[in-house]
Amino acid sequence: MKQAVIPEFFARLRQAIPEPETELEYENTYHLLVAVVLSAQATDIGVNRATTPLFKFIKTPAQMVALGEKKLTDHIKTIGLFRTKARNVINLSKLLIERHGGEVPKDHAALQDLPGVGRKTANVVMNVAFGEATIAVDTHIFRVGNRTGLAPGKNPLEVELRLLKRVPEEFRMHAHHWLILHGRYTCKARSPECPRCVVNDLCLFKAKTTAA
Repeated sequence: MKQAVIPEFFARLRQAIPEPETELEYENTYHLLVAVVLSAQATDIGVNRATTPLFKFIKTPAQMVALGEKKLTDHIKTIGLFRTKARNVINLSKLLIERHGGEVPKDHAALQDLPGVGRKTANVVMNVAFGEATIAVDTHIFRVGNRTGLAPGKNPLEVELRLLKRVPEEFRMHAHHWLILHGRYTCKARSPECPRCVVNDLCLFKAKTTAA
């Protein structure tokens, strides 16, 4: 995709969804961090189903640690990799208490030092909680970036770095939400709905579908 058409690409996505937001449900930054950790290889709907009752009485890292790994496992057992994720959530909660006074750090490197927190998770927290113009590349963004020609890359990091270079500054704050939602609901993996895509004519995908 030529650089000249990228502003139009995002202008159309913005027109379709002026104020995009994460579909994960949370009450505070700690909730957001936990939800994003749980969302790896899981759907936001599935995570919300598990965390809605949990977050009614767990508000802080200290409360999560007091709950314990076994009880947390029971709460999130409907989510994939729930045992590993429960262990990570308990351990990251302990580190938040030990290193950061129970607060989620506003620092990318410090976030990635927490168990279960990779670059994508750190980018989500920095963007959603702290208003940083980061781009978290998940499977949807990786697919959209490559399929459309917007930001082709062999791995998520390549796509992220290319997006940061190519996305105009005025669109960067919400870019990853627009791309996630576009990939989740329109530019789907198996059956992209090209006829109703607002950026169809800008997209370089050769195997466009002809029926929604």
